[in-house]
Amino acid sequence: MTEITYHLEVFDGPLDLLLHLISKNKLNIYDIPIVEILEQYNKALEEMKDRNLSVTCEFVAMSAHLLYIKSKMLLPKHEDLDDEEDPRARLVEMLLEYQRIKEVSGTLNSRAEKGLDMYTKMPEQITPDKSYKYEHNKLDLRLAILNMLDRAESKIPPKITNFAGIVGHEVYSVGKKVAYILKRLLSPAKTKFIDLFDGVKTRSEVVATFLAVLELCKTNRITISGDTDDITLLAENEQENV
Repeated sequence: MTEITYHLEVFDGPLDLLLHLISKNKLNIYDIPIVEILEQYNKALEEMKDRNLSVTCEFVAMSAHLLYIKSKMLLPKHEDLDDEEDPRARLVEMLLEYQRIKEVSGTLNSRAEKGLDMYTKMPEQITPDKSYKYEHNKLDLRLAILNMLDRAESKIPPKITNFAGIVGHEVYSVGKKVAYILKRLLSPAKTKFIDLFDGVKTRSEVVATFLAVLELCKTNRITISGDTDDITLLAENEQENV
């Protein structure tokens, strides 16, 4: 086994130190080379002593146990005892059990940290309000919640027709309506006021047409004659002929 280097840590116990050495050396926990791991383990203990770290009797007892396993493995095996137990089996069980406990404790610690500074409120006694008399049908409630979920998950944009009359109105220019009216008065040179609104579909176009008529009157390019029911627009040249 190759020589390893590691930063000295404070281990929770001998099993913690053994798992550290097995992990650092990338060893198979089910087939631990006792001779090599014992050497590394004792070196770690010496390092801990040199740095005045606490080496309890548990660490020393584990060193003795490893030495015991090593001695048993060096003894010759009896040919008539094929099913003789591996001296390392008990150590492997202890390491696996400790590894599982360590993993679970890490999970519990992380959950405990998430729960810090959090307080829970005890449930309050709620008196049901029996003034609501309507009895809901279970099927109706189920359909209502399904429809709500469908609308929440739907990513299809709404149809443009849904916004008709709200947005998207075409903006009509008063200047264009002035040009339209003058063109209409070229031949013949007069037209009924009401006829200017033929085909007009929006309020915006109605306002633009009316403002165009006012603009033409202001600049004396047209005149208006007739009564309320029969208003006629006359071009300037037509009025001169009249």
